[in-house]
Amino acid sequence: MVPFTYARPATLSEALRLGTGNPAARYIAGGTNLVDLMKVDVERPAQLIDISRLPLRSVEPSAGGGLRIGALVANSDLAYHPEIERRYPLVASAILAGASQQLRNMASTGGNLLQRTRCAYFYDTATPCNKREPGTGCSAIGGLNRGHAVLGTSESCIATHPSDLCVALAALAATVQVVGPTGERSIAFADFHRLPGETPERDTNLSAGEIVTAVTLPAEGFAAHHTYIKIRDRLSYAFALVSVAAALRMEGDTIAEARLALGGVAHRPWRVPEAERALKGKTATPQLFAQAADIALQGARGHGHNDFKIALARRAVVRALTQAERGTPQPQSLKKIL
Repeated sequence: MVPFTYARPATLSEALRLGTGNPAARYIAGGTNLVDLMKVDVERPAQLIDISRLPLRSVEPSAGGGLRIGALVANSDLAYHPEIERRYPLVASAILAGASQQLRNMASTGGNLLQRTRCAYFYDTATPCNKREPGTGCSAIGGLNRGHAVLGTSESCIATHPSDLCVALAALAATVQVVGPTGERSIAFADFHRLPGETPERDTNLSAGEIVTAVTLPAEGFAAHHTYIKIRDRLSYAFALVSVAAALRMEGDTIAEARLALGGVAHRPWRVPEAERALKGKTATPQLFAQAADIALQGARGHGHNDFKIALARRAVVRALTQAERGTPQPQSLKKIL
């Protein structure tokens, strides 16, 4: 076992003091990802800073009519929160499509944003991985890459981001609130996660020592016309091969506003503004949805084992937009089926 020290700060300022200037420290909340990485020797923190007792568990109205979600709100609590179910059912559906009930009870909203890839080569310290050890190479390129990315890849990394919740947050254009040694700032969700480029070891644009404190949802939740589709190898407890969050604001048969984001296909949740613009102001038809799917997958490139994902994603986008337009979201749990 790799030894480490443990601290449980009582205040946010104390947590920042402990984490600032200490690159070997890691913040931990639910621990559903970090502990796994420690078990397989991918993460070797010299200090764990337990922030689970900080006052970041509230869900409350925000300026502009949206909703502010504390970073430590458990996934289970968020999925079944009355305001989320009523105003942002896309968020609830995405959460319920992910993990098991036990994991959702522990996993936090902020931690969900910071999940690291589930690429098998990243978890296997006996294989080269640029994300784990920059400059060593990417074993997934030319390796077993069935679950890997087809969009936004680089020669350094073809890993995917694993979160379901983040796909819904990307579609809704959420904002991430963070605090660090230099103060507070807001990050648009589209700017929070990074593509691999030549620095795949960096998953987000957080600065050193910063802590996610909240996620803010805008006023528009697309409650009437939304869906979250997750395609996976087995129905329960599996990460997405392809997922789609689709949200529409309809005026009769016309799409007044559209949101579209994909998961399981890129290093970050893949929102597609070009496809959204192609849908806006148009009459909803199967042909229009197919056109939007083609736009969403522009530039997609398989790496052998995952070539099938491109066609699969096209079909999933069309299906998701069809369900959203009809107001018949994909059921994600027994509660929603009943």
